[in-house]
This record gives sequence, structure tokens and C-alpha cells, in this order.
Amino acid sequence: MHFFADDAPADIAFKALAVNVSDLAAKAAAPIAYSLALALPSETSEDWLHAFAKGLNEAQTQFGIALSGGDTTVSRNGPLMVAVTAFGAVPHGTIIRRGTAQPGDTLYVSGTIGDAAMGLKLRRGDAIAVSSQKDRAGLISRYLRPSPRLALREALSLYASAAMDVSDGLVIDCERLCAASNVDGIIETTNVPFSPAVTSLISSEPKFLETAITGGDDYEILAAIRKGEEQAFEQAAAACGLGVARIGMVAEGSGRLVVLADGTPFKLTRSGYDHFQM
Repeated sequence: MHFFADDAPADIAFKALAVNVSDLAAKAAAPIAYSLALALPSETSEDWLHAFAKGLNEAQTQFGIALSGGDTTVSRNGPLMVAVTAFGAVPHGTIIRRGTAQPGDTLYVSGTIGDAAMGLKLRRGDAIAVSSQKDRAGLISRYLRPSPRLALREALSLYASAAMDVSDGLVIDCERLCAASNVDGIIETTNVPFSPAVTSLISSEPKFLETAITGGDDYEILAAIRKGEEQAFEQAAAACGLGVARIGMVAEGSGRLVVLADGTPFKLTRSGYDHFQM
């Protein structure tokens, strides 16, 4: 479900590792090692394996993580399957959980939202009026090769009360953070950061706003930052070269998320990707 059968093997390998390292980044954990389980179709060629290994090497070099072991087997009459388990470390007692957001916290997200969702549409061959080949390539790249926000680890460890990565869509993952923390959340869509390419698409097709905030595969970090520490968090993020945006607030409640557009409730047909509701 996470890649196309004809994706480049280097891209498949890179993404398989990147999405797991993203979970470590959201916990402010330093990557250490990963295990890899491969179930390979019988017809897999040596050239495919070499390309897959090259993509793994690119990813582990970029993320500072090493292969520690795993398992390789044949998937007779079945699909290619790739399973990565990533291991990281934080100082004792400092892990940032998703269930510890507090009323009064400010909700932030890193980077831009929606690029990968649009990239997936393009990868599927959907007719989307992207303004240039550069934008097209950039959106598809965001889908194929996520960038775990490891540089944000120190800022998160200093100022975040809760955090998680955005994998299944900004809305559904924020719902999960609120539910785990037993608080209510508010997201204002006008504050969600979009790239110029996605902004242009939303301007031409307003329905793409919902796609962008529910589509998933962003692998940005959603964080609840403690009240009074917002400016320090923004400065720390800027110092490590990452943009962050205030997108909403945490309030007293029981796990409900409200999405607003220009101050009024935004009606969504879906909140994000659910692996078990297909």
C-alpha cells in the first residue's frame, strides 16, 4: 500500500527507511540502527537488488543510521514486501509522547503540507494542472522521498509537550494527538503552510484544500508547544534551518478536533488515511 510495484527500487528503499526515521524525529530521538525484512518475488533481478541497496545506502548516510540485521526470504506468487524497524535513543525520561499535550499549548507543524498528497495524484496519472515541470517533479519527489525532520529534535526536546509525525494526513493525525491527550484542538486552515505549487493548485481547485490537509505522506512534525515558549521554539527551528508554522491551539476538552476555514467550521468528507478502512 505504500509504494507502486513499478517505483524505482532506490526510491522504495529510501522511503521505507525514511518513514520510520520520521517517527524517531518526532520523538526527538537520535537514530541508531534499523532492521530490514525483505520478501522478494522469485523474479527479482540482481540489478533490482543493487538499485535497492543503493537507495538504502543513500538514506542511511543521510539520516545517520546503520543496518543492524533482519531477514530476507522469497515471496512466491506474492508481492514485494519491505519492513523496516528503526531504533533510536533519547536521554532517560525525555521522550516526547503524543498523549501529553496540555490546554493552552500552541499547535505547530514543520515544513509544508500537501505536497506528497499532490505528488501521489500525479504519480497515479491524475490530471492536475501543475504550473511547471519543476513543480511536478518537486511534488512527486516529496511523495517518493520523504525528508524526516531530524534537525528539529533539539527544539522539540526543549519546548514540545507532545509531538508526532504527520503520516496519514494533518487532520487525522491531529485528531489522534488530541484523543491520546484527552484535549480538544483547533486548526485554522488559513495558517497551514503550503508550498507555492500546492497554493497554486488550491487557488485553481478549492477542493484540493481538503486533499492537502487530509492526504498524508507529509512526514512533517506536528507539535504542541508549551504556552509562553512559542517564540523560543520558532527561533530554535529557524536556527536549524527548518520553517515551522502556528496552525492552531490546544484547549480543555475530551479529544475533539475542530477545523476552521476563515473562522468557520470546515466540512470535511474525510479526515485522512486509515489503513483498516479501505
